[in-house]
Amino acid sequence: MAGTPREIALLTNPSAGSGSAQRIRDAALARLRDAGFAVRSLQGADADEALDLARYCVRDGVEALVLCGGDGLVHLGVQAVAGTGVPLGIIPAGTGNDVARCLDLPRRDPVAAADVVIASRTRTVDLARCGSKYFVTVLAAGFDAVVNERANKMTWPRGQMRYNLATLAELRTFAALPYTLELDGEVVHREAVLVAVGNGPSYGGGLRMAEGAVLDDGLLDVVIVGRLSKVGLVRAYPKLFKGTHVTLPQYEHHRVRTVSVAAPGIMSYADGERFGALPLTIESAPGALRVLA
Repeated sequence: MAGTPREIALLTNPSAGSGSAQRIRDAALARLRDAGFAVRSLQGADADEALDLARYCVRDGVEALVLCGGDGLVHLGVQAVAGTGVPLGIIPAGTGNDVARCLDLPRRDPVAAADVVIASRTRTVDLARCGSKYFVTVLAAGFDAVVNERANKMTWPRGQMRYNLATLAELRTFAALPYTLELDGEVVHREAVLVAVGNGPSYGGGLRMAEGAVLDDGLLDVVIVGRLSKVGLVRAYPKLFKGTHVTLPQYEHHRVRTVSVAAPGIMSYADGERFGALPLTIESAPGALRVLA
């Protein structure tokens, strides 16, 4: 019917960005409504309810699912829209915002991010798929995943310091682990400290673990960093933010369509979220996501 407003859903994680997400949402929401959109503004009591809300809105035929939060909320939203053709919009409100970084979206201006949604230009990108679960950026399956697992079990302190303390605690005992990887059918065995599968290049607030990964090439970038001393691992860490770890003699990079990763005692993290215990098989899902970008 003529004059019917276009309807979108805006799902917010109110705890994102140390609580700044609600202020960011309010700015974006006002801009979207001023532009004539009918906006369902939603937030879940927890992750399960948020995912249920996202899936309901997609089934109910909203024009787009827009997320106001960090990479964790984007990871959740992708589970609702993958393969449906319903585009995903992002109003960045997290601490890392790596998906927004990969898509070159405004990360500090919610009104500018809302303007991207209003423009309604879509881009089709790949996802990585493991069974029925998807991720956008990087699956970490090495020392960084071990640190994440420890940090998530700590109740104090909050923020980055918790990860710093978890890193120090894990460094005391961490050693290279034996990995078995199957890369498009070829089995390789490696002792490694870092193993990652990238659909996009970065995670963790700009850690360029899968340097060179492209979101729409139909391939996964598998990165392996072999045996390093504890001092070597500490020295390598700053290189991850610049992507210069690719110069390490222990660095290895494979581009594949499917990879299986196995190692003892590792809980993997994807898009910064707890994803699944190894072993896992991951495949590229070309063109599985439409984004407003």
